[in-house]
Amino acid sequence: MAAQTIQGFLLTRHWRDTAAGVELEFWFATDRGPLCAQVAAAEAVFFLAADALPAARAALAGHSGVSVRELALRDFRLQPVVGVYCTSYRTARGLADRLREQGLDPLEADINPADRYLMERFVAGGAELRGEISERGGCLRMHNPGLRGAPYRPRLRVLSFDIETSMEGLQLYSIAAHGVDGDAEVRQVFMLGSGAQQPQVQDCPSQEALLDRFVDWLADYDPDVLIGWSVVNFDCWYLQRVADSLGRRLCLGRDRKPAHWREARDGGERRTLQLPGRAVLDGIELLRAAFYNFESFSLNHVAGELLGEGKLIQGADRGEEIGRLFIQDKRALAAYNLKDCELVSAIFAHTALLDFAVARAAMTGLNLDRMGGSVASFDNLYLPRLHREGFVAPNASPDLTASPGGFVLDSLPGIYRHVLVLDFKSLYPSIIRTFRIDPLGLALGTAGELDTAQTVPGFIGARFAREGHILPELIEQLWRQRDAAKAAGDAPLSQAIKIIMNSFYGVLGSPGCRFFDARLASSITRRGHEILQRTRDQIEAGGHRVIYGDTDSVFVWLPDARDDEQAEAIGRALQAQLNQWWRQCIADEFGLDCALELEFETHYRRFLMPTIRGSSERGSKKRYAGLVRSGNGERLVFKGLENVRTDWTRLARDFQEQLYRRVFAEEPYADYVREVAARLRAGECDGQLVYRKRLRRRLDEYERNVPPHVQAARLYAARKLPAPSRGDWVEYVITAAGAEPAARPLAPLDYEHYLERQLQPVADGILAFLGTSFHELVDSQIGLF
Repeated sequence: MAAQTIQGFLLTRHWRDTAAGVELEFWFATDRGPLCAQVAAAEAVFFLAADALPAARAALAGHSGVSVRELALRDFRLQPVVGVYCTSYRTARGLADRLREQGLDPLEADINPADRYLMERFVAGGAELRGEISERGGCLRMHNPGLRGAPYRPRLRVLSFDIETSMEGLQLYSIAAHGVDGDAEVRQVFMLGSGAQQPQVQDCPSQEALLDRFVDWLADYDPDVLIGWSVVNFDCWYLQRVADSLGRRLCLGRDRKPAHWREARDGGERRTLQLPGRAVLDGIELLRAAFYNFESFSLNHVAGELLGEGKLIQGADRGEEIGRLFIQDKRALAAYNLKDCELVSAIFAHTALLDFAVARAAMTGLNLDRMGGSVASFDNLYLPRLHREGFVAPNASPDLTASPGGFVLDSLPGIYRHVLVLDFKSLYPSIIRTFRIDPLGLALGTAGELDTAQTVPGFIGARFAREGHILPELIEQLWRQRDAAKAAGDAPLSQAIKIIMNSFYGVLGSPGCRFFDARLASSITRRGHEILQRTRDQIEAGGHRVIYGDTDSVFVWLPDARDDEQAEAIGRALQAQLNQWWRQCIADEFGLDCALELEFETHYRRFLMPTIRGSSERGSKKRYAGLVRSGNGERLVFKGLENVRTDWTRLARDFQEQLYRRVFAEEPYADYVREVAARLRAGECDGQLVYRKRLRRRLDEYERNVPPHVQAARLYAARKLPAPSRGDWVEYVITAAGAEPAARPLAPLDYEHYLERQLQPVADGILAFLGTSFHELVDSQIGLF
C-alpha cells in the first residue's frame, strides 16, 4: 500500500507502556473522518548533567530497558547533559525519583512521551501525517506515520447533550442530544419508560437500556466534540455512576473505549475526563477561559443574556417539576431536556466558543478540552525552541522569592471633568520584547561568559543576553499573528493569542513553572513600575495632572479643557509625544529598539475617584466610575465598585448606576435617594434583595465564623431545596432571623440591614464629594412626618 499524506486536527493524545516500549495513540479529525495514529516502540527520555553520570551509574544499572546517550545539549549552567532513554515511562519516572533521592537533578523528567512527541514536532492542533492508511471500525488508521505541525483547521462534528435525573438517589430519567454538523441538525431523546409518543423520542424500559441505546446512538453519530453545561462534573459523572451501579463500563470514546477520570488534585469535587477520540467541552469553563463574565453562569441566565431566551422550566422548584413531568407528561420533559441541549448549541454558535477552543489549541499545543494549563502551554511553546538552541530546561527552583505585583499610583479622590486614560498596549509582553527578558537569556547573561555590553540589565542582579534569547522573538511572532487575525476579523484567534501572550508573565512568576526565577518576574514588574512612574513624571512635566495609575495605565486630569473635542485632541497629542519620548529613552539608555506602545484609550467626560471606605482623604485603588461617550449617547463605566460586584444585591447595583448617572449629569438626586429608601421600607424592592456567594468549601468544613451564605445553605435541605455543594452559588436574603435561602425565607426581611449595608455605602461613596450623606437625606425625609 502506497504512503499517503493527510492533514488533521488533534483531538486527544494517550500513551501506554507495553512490552515492546511506549505506545502512543493520537486521534485526529480530518476531512475524511476520524483518524487514529499509533506510534509503537517509542521511548521516554529525561536529561542528566554529564558530570553527574558517575554518581548515577548504580541507579541506571538497576533498570532494564534503559540507555544513556551523549547529546549536543547543555543545561542552564552551560554544562553538557546526557539523555537517559527508557522503554517504559513508568520506569523513567521511578528512575528519576531515585536519582532525586541521591541528590541528583534529572531534567524534564515530568514530560510524558505523548506530549514530548508532539511538541518536538511542533504539532499544536493542526498536523500533517504521512504513511499508509487503512480503515477499521469506521475510522482511518495509521501506524508509525511521519508527523509534523501544519496550519490545518477542522470542520468538527459537534454534539450537545444533557441528562435529566431524580433529585434523590441515582435515577436517570432521560438523555437528550442535539447534533450540529455543518447545516445538518439532529435531535434525539432517550426516555426511561413510555408515554412520550414522539418520533424523536426513544422509549427505554430500564436505565440499562437507556444508557445502552444512547451509547449505541453516539457511536453511530460519531461526534468529534461533546458539549454541554457542567457536562463533565455533572452529566458525564452521573452517567459514570449509573454505569458503575450497573456493573458496566461507560464507553463514550471512539472505538467504544471507556471514559478515563482523574480526580481533582486539591481533593475537591471537580474531575477531569478523557474520552479517546473525542473532546469534551464544558460551556461554563470555556466561557470563563475566554474571559466572559456573567452575574451567574447558570444556563438559564447565560442564555437569557446572550440569546434572549431561557429554559422551559425555571425557578427554585424546577427539580420537583421535572419529577412531576417524568410521571405525568414525558412529552413535556423531552421538550425541556432537548431545549437545554439546543440552548448550549446556540450559545456556542453565538460566542464562537468552538472556534476559540480550536484557536487556543492551535496556539498552545494543549488538547481542545484542557482548561487552564498556562504552564503547560508555555512548555509546549518554549521547550522545542530551547532544544533547537542546544539547551534543556531546568527544574523548578526552590527559591520562592516573590516578585512585586503591578504598580499602583496613589489616587486623588474627587469628582472630575475630562479625565483621559492612557494605556500601554500589552505592557508586560512589550517589556519582555524590549528588554530581552528570557529564561535562556538570563542563563547566558549571568554565566560570566558575556561582557556587560553583550547584556541588558534587569533587576535584583539579572542580566539578559542581547543575542540567543527565545521569548522576545516568540512574543513578536505571536504579536504579528494577532495583528493578522484582527485584520482578518478572526476574533476567536485574536482573543486566544492575547490570552496566551498575557499569561507569560504569570507563568514566569509561578513557582510551579520550571523556569521560575525571581529575577525574571521582577525584571518585568519592576520595569513596569519604573515605566509607569516615569510616564507620570513626563506627563506632569508637560503641565498636566496625573490623578491615578494602575499597572499599565495613567489617568490624566484636564481641568482646563474647554470641551470633549479639545480633551480628545490632547489625548492624541500625548500619545504621540510619549511614544516618541520612550523610543528615544530606550535607544539612548539601552541601545535597544522600543516595543512599548502607549494608546489614548478612554476619555471620561465625568469621573469619580472614591476614597477608601472609612477614610475621608485617602484615595481608593482599582475602584472608580466614569461617564464616556458611546455612539450618539453616553455610557457609565464602573471598575471595582458595587455595580460590578455580584456579591452585592441587585438593588444596590441599580441604585448606584442611577445615582451616579444623576450626579454626573448634574440632575437632582436627593429625591431619588429618598424614594429608593422609602420603596425599600415599603416592601416594593423585595425581589432585588438577594445576595449571591459561592461556597469555597464543603458545608461541614465551616466551623468558626460561619458566614451568612453558609448559614443559609445549611437551611436548604429543611426547606426542601437541593443542597448546594462546594463550588455552587448560594442565593440568600437577610431576614429578622438572619440569613435564609432566597427561594424560601420564613422570617420577614430585615429592611434596615439593606439600608445600612447596601444603600448607605453606595450613596456615601459619591455624596461625600457633594457635601451631604445618605443619612442626612433620608433622615430629613423621616423628620417631615
